[in-house]
Amino acid sequence: MSDSRLTAVLMLQEILEKHQFVSEVKTRFDQQPEADSAFINMLLLTTLRRLVGLRKILKQYVKKKLPPQSKLAEYALLLGTAEILYLRTPDYAVINSYVDLIKKRLDKYVAGFVNAVLRKVCAGSERLQAENNCEFFPPEFRRLLKAGYGPKTVAAIEQAAFSEPSLDLTAAADPEKTARAVGGKLLPLGTIRLPNNGNIAKLPGYTGGLWWVQDFSAALPVKLLGRIRPLQGLRVLDLCAAPGGKTAQLLAAGALVTAVDISAPRLKTLQANLERLKLAENCEIICADALEFLHNFTAQPYDVILLDAPCSATGTLRRHPELVHIKNLGDVARSAELQRRFLEASGKALKPEGNLVYCTCALSRDEGENQIGSFLEQNPSWKTTPLNGLLPAELSELAAPQGWIRVLPSSLPQFGGADGFFIACLHKESA
Repeated sequence: MSDSRLTAVLMLQEILEKHQFVSEVKTRFDQQPEADSAFINMLLLTTLRRLVGLRKILKQYVKKKLPPQSKLAEYALLLGTAEILYLRTPDYAVINSYVDLIKKRLDKYVAGFVNAVLRKVCAGSERLQAENNCEFFPPEFRRLLKAGYGPKTVAAIEQAAFSEPSLDLTAAADPEKTARAVGGKLLPLGTIRLPNNGNIAKLPGYTGGLWWVQDFSAALPVKLLGRIRPLQGLRVLDLCAAPGGKTAQLLAAGALVTAVDISAPRLKTLQANLERLKLAENCEIICADALEFLHNFTAQPYDVILLDAPCSATGTLRRHPELVHIKNLGDVARSAELQRRFLEASGKALKPEGNLVYCTCALSRDEGENQIGSFLEQNPSWKTTPLNGLLPAELSELAAPQGWIRVLPSSLPQFGGADGFFIACLHKESA
């Protein structure tokens, strides 16, 4: 377990110093046994969810900044404090493990300092838990949310951010039968929801390709598109397609799909997923910069374009708590500019009277409502195809007056919440 804790310390350092996702950092560390990997994942996610409060706790005991050469001790203290307060690991096991690894990686003096701090945390654990249980967002991320939402909404999102997200599945066919097979709950519009634990490959139906993992919100764009028009036989351009959840939805509905993505490794995952699902036959996969693909487009236009636009991904903060510590308003501005360019370039790849579905897993209105509002204002030949009338009554809170869909992490608490998402469907009028 001490090796696992060292791995967690080194991973946390990379995540916070290099502004990287947990999943990205995982690929650069040796494979751990399944039990150790699960422990590391739980420890990292718990620490990242509680990071604002953990830093406040440690400020009580660490009066001076650690020198750069001893920075590793800061991450050991954060992880150790998270274990003591939230994972309920026995005090002696936590203290001994982190003191030992710091002694080996740094020196006995810094190890003695870590020992003293963790002992104080253990002594005050009940008080510290009571005092530091409600802050998730650091100041910069809070500013990002305040740019688009009022205090009550920001507070609701923050509270929802602490909750463990569920495991959502999309069935290749017959959601009710698949839900019974996996022991899941069927949500409105057919998403299957399970507790997020265990190895998904061991769930019934995985090897048979009966379902794939896809959050409720991520499944909405194609589900709603299918309520606008039948997808059977339509030619659909799926931009920024990997890892392919929406691609699989389109293919399962009978569409003929061209899936474009810049990442060759992610497209390999997409291809493997489609083969497992037995849906690869009607999909053309192209590895290319999607924006360049649009700029150079000269082929027959498509009936539908699905643009799952590159974004800040802030809507996935329940699954990726590191986001609130590595994303800021600058990231939002860069994403919004790229999205604007995608929208402007999409026209010639779409048939007149065709539909463009724009979606992002971002919370910022600049990547959603403001982006589409500005595009429509500057491009009068495009109109909104309203989506709000396509939702069942249980999902009516997701409907925006403009005909768009906005999901927040605090939405749908009666079902256990969902990832943040924005969806708009645009109609290109004939010239």
